[in-house]
Amino acid sequence: CGSAWKVHIAKFSLVVGLIVGYLVLGCIADWVGRRLVLLFSIVFILIFGLSVALSVNVTMFSTLRFFEGFCLAGIILSLYALRIELCPPGSRFMITMVASFIAMAGQFLMPGLAALCKDWQVLQAIIICPFILMLPYWCIFPESLRWLMATQQFEASKKLILHVVYKNRMNTEGDIKGLMPELEKELARRPKKVCIVKVVGTRNLWKNIVVLCVNSLTGFGIHHCFARSMMDPEMKTMTILHNFYADYYTMAGIALASCLAMCPVVGFLGRRGGLLLFMILTALASLLQLGLLNLIGKYSQNPESGMSDSVKDKFSTAFSIVGMFASHAVGSLSVFFCAEITPTVIRGGGLGLVLASAGFGMLTAPIMELHNQKGYFLHHVIFACCTLICIICILLLPESRNQNLPENIPDGENYTRQPLLSHKKGEQPLLLTSSELKDYSGLHDSAAMSDGALENVTANGMKSA
Repeated sequence: CGSAWKVHIAKFSLVVGLIVGYLVLGCIADWVGRRLVLLFSIVFILIFGLSVALSVNVTMFSTLRFFEGFCLAGIILSLYALRIELCPPGSRFMITMVASFIAMAGQFLMPGLAALCKDWQVLQAIIICPFILMLPYWCIFPESLRWLMATQQFEASKKLILHVVYKNRMNTEGDIKGLMPELEKELARRPKKVCIVKVVGTRNLWKNIVVLCVNSLTGFGIHHCFARSMMDPEMKTMTILHNFYADYYTMAGIALASCLAMCPVVGFLGRRGGLLLFMILTALASLLQLGLLNLIGKYSQNPESGMSDSVKDKFSTAFSIVGMFASHAVGSLSVFFCAEITPTVIRGGGLGLVLASAGFGMLTAPIMELHNQKGYFLHHVIFACCTLICIICILLLPESRNQNLPENIPDGENYTRQPLLSHKKGEQPLLLTSSELKDYSGLHDSAAMSDGALENVTANGMKSA
C-alpha cells in the first residue's frame, strides 16, 4: 500500500537506536558498571516502550522507537557481559546458547500474541510489561566482581566478597584466608578505568576486534540478502509457503537450527574453527547463488535446454536456506568471540562495537526496502566479496576455548594466533611460543655479549683499553 514506507521508517528508527545504544552504553558500562547500565535501561525502556503505544503520528512513533531501541541495547549488552564474566571457561558458550534459546522462545510466541491482541497498541504494552519483572534484578544480582577487580575497585570488591561469604555461610577464616589480607593491602589504590579508545595503541587487540566487527557486519548484512532471495518479487512473500505465519516460523526455525548446529561444531572445532566453517558455508551459498543461478537462468530461456524457471527457484531457495543458516551462526559467533577475547576493563566497549556492526548489517534491510530493492544485486555482490575477505582474516584470530578471560589490555595482547591443527609429537612447530621466544632471545643476548667481549681482546690475548 501507499503507507508501506512508514513501516520501513519504524524499523530504521529502532535499528539506529540499537546502534547508538550499543556504542554509547557500552562505553558507559566500562566506567559505571554493568549493573547500573542494566537498571537505567530497564527503567527507561518501560517509559519509552509504553509511550510508543500512545503515539499519535508517525514522527512521534519513530522517535520513541529510537529511544526504545537505545534502552534495549543497554539491556542486551549488560546482560551479555554479565553472563560472560560470571561463568567459568568451560560453561561460557553453553550458558550463552541457553540465553539464545530463551530469546528464540519469545520469537516463536510473538505471532500468537499478535493474533490474540489484534490491536498493535495492546500488543506493544504486553511486550513491554514483562520488563517490570526485571526491576528486582538490582537487588538480586550484584555487580560483576571480575570488573570491580580488573578496574582496581578493591573496596567495593571486598564488600561484595564479604556479602557473598555471608549469604553462602562460608568460613571466612578458612575459605578466603589468603584473599582478604591481599585486598587490605590494595585498598589505598585508586580505581583505574579504561576507555575503548585505548585499543588504538595496541598491536594485536585492535586487529582482533576489527576482524570480528567485519564478520558480524557481513553475517547480519548478507542474511537479509538470502532472505530477500526467498521472496517472490511480484507477491512480496516468501516462495516456500505463501503464508505469513508459516514463512515467519520457517525463518525462526532456520535460526533455531543454526543455534543447535553451533553447539556440537563449536564444541569440536573451537570458536575460530566453527566461525571459519560457517563463513565458508556462507561464502559458498552466496557465490553459487550469484553465479550458478545466473547460468541456469540463461539456459532456462533456451527451450531446447529442458530447464524451466521452477528449477532456478528451487536452487535459489536451497542456497538461501543454507546461507541464512550459516550467516546466522557467523553473526552470533562473532559477538560471542569478541566478548571472550576483549579484556574485562573494556569488554563493554568491545561488545558495543561488534553489536553495533551487527546493527549496521541489519540496517541494510530497511534501507533496501525504502529504495524498493534497487541495487539489490550489487548489495549481494559486495557482501559476497566480504565473506571471502573474512575467511582469510579469521585465520588471524586467536582461539579462546577453555581460556581464562583477559582482565586488562596487556592480557588481551597476549592472546596470539595458534595453528588450527596442533603439530605432531616430535615435529618442530613453525611458530615459537612465548616461553620459547624468551629462551631464543636470551640465547642471542648471551651470544652478543660473548661477541662483544671477543672484540675487546687483542691478538696477543691482552684486553684493549
